[in-house]
Amino acid sequence: MFRITSLLSSAVLVLAVSTPAIGMSAKDGTVSPEEATSNQSNYFQTSFLKRQVDQNMSVGRAISSIASHYPQDVVSIVDIALDTYPDQYREIIFAAISSQPSSTEEIVQLAIEKEVSSCPNIVQLAIMAEPTYVDFVVHAAAVATPEELSEIVRVAVLTQPDAADSIVQTLSQEHPNKIVDIMTSALNAVPFVGEYVVDALLAVFPNDAKTVVETAVRESSQQREQVIRILATAQHAGVQDDKLKEYALAAGLSEEDFNSAINN
Repeated sequence: MFRITSLLSSAVLVLAVSTPAIGMSAKDGTVSPEEATSNQSNYFQTSFLKRQVDQNMSVGRAISSIASHYPQDVVSIVDIALDTYPDQYREIIFAAISSQPSSTEEIVQLAIEKEVSSCPNIVQLAIMAEPTYVDFVVHAAAVATPEELSEIVRVAVLTQPDAADSIVQTLSQEHPNKIVDIMTSALNAVPFVGEYVVDALLAVFPNDAKTVVETAVRESSQQREQVIRILATAQHAGVQDDKLKEYALAAGLSEEDFNSAINN
């Protein structure tokens, strides 16, 4: 549980005086100071949240209100809210991230840990709440569930296609051995982002031009215009024509199509 450090926590001290039994050990009636503080804090936060929900007539509006007054406490309030109102996780996550984007990564991690929904669903919801924090969302999701990396990429790119290059670049830097899988998922989901993905990856993996170009051409082979743009992007990034031809042919492009594409 995240420790409250703002004005919100000061009320816990008042509560400690009026509710001394909270956190009492069932074994001998005693309780450690740490346990008492934690239990009292949990009790207060839950009560505080419920009052806010009653006043605002919505858990989402309550979260937004709390976040505006106690931004540093939004993650701990989300923690309580997801336990108290698990069926309303969508409203909770959306409101929290929209109100306090800087806490996006922690909120996503928390939601995944609590298994309020599948990781891809949480990724989609978080990106919709604050698209500009998409890199933080996919990073948190990939760390929490690396086995779902391909699905995380697919959902993220579909939800925010304009950020496909950033999504692929971020995750490829964190999982360099999965570049092909990441690219394949992204390009299968949104084929028209091929040139941007290639540009982003060659900027950070110039020595992996073969893998990047071959994968991009292979996955975009049915879209001639995309292949032309991918090859032009790689050429502009400094890949020599002879190497470019080698990579394109290895990916299944005919020599005639390569010459046609490169001369456009």
